[in-house]
Amino acid sequence: MFDTSKQTTLVGTVTAFQWTNPHAYIEIDVPDEAGAVKHWSIEMGSPSILLPGGWKHNTLKAGDKVTIMANPMRNGDLGALLVQANLPDGRKLGNGPGRGPK
Repeated sequence: MFDTSKQTTLVGTVTAFQWTNPHAYIEIDVPDEAGAVKHWSIEMGSPSILLPGGWKHNTLKAGDKVTIMANPMRNGDLGALLVQANLPDGRKLGNGPGRGPK
């Protein structure tokens, strides 16, 4: 589903942070080169995997500005698998412990 041989960087605004099983999601609006806003859905691991990596149910909120590094979907849809999130407070969190950029 995701192309793990590719990585994309998204800079945008969080619209929702879904702390759900079996996967958490970051919903983010990202302006493209022309200024048009594109909505991306970023899939993450389960909360039980994310907690030891520093994530909490309230780590992100709507309106937060974030930079996301992620593996895009193979079919070109606007979705991706989280590699790392650079948070507004300066923290860099991966997709669970030991699951960040190499």
